[in-house]
Amino acid sequence: MALSNAVDGSGGRGRTAGPWRNWAGNVTARPARSVAPASTEELAAAVRAAAEDGLTVKAVGSGHSFTPAAATDGLLVRPDRLTGIRRVDREAGTVTVAAGTPLKRLNETLAAHGLSLANMGDIMEQTVSGAAATGTHGTGRDSASIAAQITALELVTADGSVLTCSAEENPDVFASARLGLGALGVVSELTFAVEPEFLLTAREEPMAFDEVTARFDELVAENEHFEFYWFPHTGSCNTKRNNRSQGPAAPPGKVSGWVEDELLSNGVFQLVCTLGRAVPAAIPGIAKISSRALSARTYTDIPYKVFTSPRRVRFLEMEYALPRAAAVAALGELKALVERSDFKVSFPVEVRTAPADDIALSTASGRDTVYLAVHMYRGTPYEAYFAAAERIMTAHDGRPHWGKLHTRDAAYLADAYPRFGEFTAVRERLDPERRFANAYLRRVLGD
Repeated sequence: MALSNAVDGSGGRGRTAGPWRNWAGNVTARPARSVAPASTEELAAAVRAAAEDGLTVKAVGSGHSFTPAAATDGLLVRPDRLTGIRRVDREAGTVTVAAGTPLKRLNETLAAHGLSLANMGDIMEQTVSGAAATGTHGTGRDSASIAAQITALELVTADGSVLTCSAEENPDVFASARLGLGALGVVSELTFAVEPEFLLTAREEPMAFDEVTARFDELVAENEHFEFYWFPHTGSCNTKRNNRSQGPAAPPGKVSGWVEDELLSNGVFQLVCTLGRAVPAAIPGIAKISSRALSARTYTDIPYKVFTSPRRVRFLEMEYALPRAAAVAALGELKALVERSDFKVSFPVEVRTAPADDIALSTASGRDTVYLAVHMYRGTPYEAYFAAAERIMTAHDGRPHWGKLHTRDAAYLADAYPRFGEFTAVRERLDPERRFANAYLRRVLGD
């Protein structure tokens, strides 16, 4: 039974929709109507109904992208009911999950089965399909992105057909749709490679900017997962090394973990950012005091409890993927930019890495990659800082994160991605009428 027949009798067309806003509050969409399908069949019916009415279709996740990648004035597909684990195949080492399932639910369910993803980003509020479609990634010597862990997917295309895609079935679509930007159709389910649950030991410690940049290649090579945060207006960084451990588990204590992850990283940081927004001149001094307060800690736990942490302070972000060899030079230029400018930056700059992969529009497609991410507290002027940082990134052949703020267009991106034409050819075949287009996709993919 179609959702709309069960709920509102609208023949798959959904309901009149109010405005939709993303997590950061910088994107608002006003769709003509919305639908929340509970199955692939209901999703396909909604896409067919939208086509009959001449509406474009966009699926949203949890709204954690900073770009209007999911904005539409047509049909908005909500993820609320397209959730849940569909199959766990221990022998094959895979789990199949409905596209709207939050990463948090996936991680908790996998842990209950004694399983885990190999890697993940640092938050888990996104839906699995939204995270994959925009290139969400963690940091890693051997693995990084969510999309690279996908072994199969189910895609509802512009005419309501359902394609099953993998390396063996519709491989050309699979090569693009793992990170598809919502441009090829609506993903209804994803199959991920998983492995028996393991332990990670996290070692967090302060390190001077000059030391971490001098040792960057060494730190990346010696650790399975290395990342660091540089605090603008200072010469201080906080480093994090995650490596597999034989155990035993030794998670942070309840009190000390709450102090680090909630009180300091969210509560106090929120107050600091609010003060900095009100009195920008105070930011450099606050940054110096904050960076001196950093302390080292080591703990061991199951993967998602080490990789992820709560992020309650809202911000805007731009992130670029650069060739790994450009990491130290680009970061040095960014530091010099902050030092010679009037920018007052309260958020740290995040540095992560990824190995090369074979996904057409992955930011790590075909090259070992370093990610540099700049942030500004929500409500703080960010445009000039991001524009200046972007000039540095593009001078080093940077590729913008698809879900984070940037100004690049199809002409730039076609040069940045060797397989860009492969992706757009698949798009032309699957969606010649641009059922899944919007202004953002027209800018970054052409029309």
